[in-house]
Amino acid sequence: MDAAEHADTAVLMGGEKATLAIHDPPYNLVAFEERKLAEYISWCEKWVTNTHQALPADGSLYVWLGADQNDGFQPLPDFMLMMRRSGFRPRSFITMRNQRGYGTPRNWMAVRQELLYYVKGSPTFDVEAEYTEIPKILRGYYKTVSGTVTENLERSRSENIRAGNVWVDIQQVFYRLEENVNGCYAQKPLKSCERVMRASSRPNEIIIDWFSHSGSTLLAAELLGRRCFTMEIDPIYCEITIRRLEHFRATGKRGWQNGNPFEREIAEDRELSELLEANENQESSQPELFARA
Repeated sequence: MDAAEHADTAVLMGGEKATLAIHDPPYNLVAFEERKLAEYISWCEKWVTNTHQALPADGSLYVWLGADQNDGFQPLPDFMLMMRRSGFRPRSFITMRNQRGYGTPRNWMAVRQELLYYVKGSPTFDVEAEYTEIPKILRGYYKTVSGTVTENLERSRSENIRAGNVWVDIQQVFYRLEENVNGCYAQKPLKSCERVMRASSRPNEIIIDWFSHSGSTLLAAELLGRRCFTMEIDPIYCEITIRRLEHFRATGKRGWQNGNPFEREIAEDRELSELLEANENQESSQPELFARA
């Protein structure tokens, strides 16, 4: 199914409305073919329009999007300009910090992922979802309350810090984590999906994700008791998404760690097995400093 085709998204929605959309589109591709920037933005405008129609009067949209520092930080700036005419209102620009990055000794290491937060109307937002597991340790910001001088920790609603719009507490996915899905290089951590869902939706509400990839949004919805309507144009990622949910329901595991969703097929194909083993050895021998997130 194609997120840019209204007929496809209408079939998926079946006349229902979603409270929340979490999209992670390919950053410079349309149907896995590299396109010029104008073509990419035109394609984005189509699925954004379809998303707007799939949400009720009060709904939230989160979009993961890249910013290529070697190409004018595109497609982020032109995407943001396009969004001005989308009917959505910007609410926040979130940055998630990766623990591993990529770069050269002649530039700042690239360790961020951008998450844009837009709304239509006045959707729900649960601030409690923002609190992390990181304890507050810095005192300061003194203020007089009812004649008593207090500092920030005394006035706080929690002993832990709020995530804010710079997330430093979420581990990016790599091969040593159980939730890892080999072959899904744009996989987003379940914790990031869960944070968004807790903040911008309630149990039993519908979440949409039109670029399923590794199935993280679907699995997070399963964990939090939300309904997820998801699609993917690539049949391989469709199969991975289905297998990941089935794998979780059968084993309780959230991914394959350093295994593979297609282990049975690989075991039956010796040539493919040897090729994958060689590729894994090559990746593990690369220095951490320059490994792409």
